[in-house]
Amino acid sequence: MIKILFVCLGNICRSPLAEGQFKRLIKDKDLGDNFMVNSAGTSDYHIGEKADARTLKNAADEGVIIDHVGQQLKLEDFLHYDYILAMDYKNLEHIMSMKQDLKNNEECATIMLMRSLDETDDEEVPDPYFGGEEGFRHVFSILENANHKLLGYLTERHEL
Repeated sequence: MIKILFVCLGNICRSPLAEGQFKRLIKDKDLGDNFMVNSAGTSDYHIGEKADARTLKNAADEGVIIDHVGQQLKLEDFLHYDYILAMDYKNLEHIMSMKQDLKNNEECATIMLMRSLDETDDEEVPDPYFGGEEGFRHVFSILENANHKLLGYLTERHEL
């Protein structure tokens, strides 16, 4: 089983959407039994909260189910998950800083930017929180493309 954790700042916009999209994608490809997917935030701002209403609306409009409550990234996650995907450089920096607290880096998850597999110069997924609907729709599109690239990478790497 390949375990994936999507990470953004508050775990109410980008990472739960990436989680929901990836779950739908693996279900559609009949690969659900090969993956365990979750999301978390680097901050403790929204622990226990549902995803942002705008994220939920955009997801529902596209048939993506988000059944997640906010949680914060924990040190144990580095040992539990195989892949930790950061939405932007600031999240990546926070994740890498936390990783330094591990005693055994050899068993640590592979850490990468969500868009690192995209053929684009912009490797960040912008945070739509302070914007309007257009920003949320834009992030949906970015994540949908990035998730397809991620699944392609993982199915090839793990020979699924």
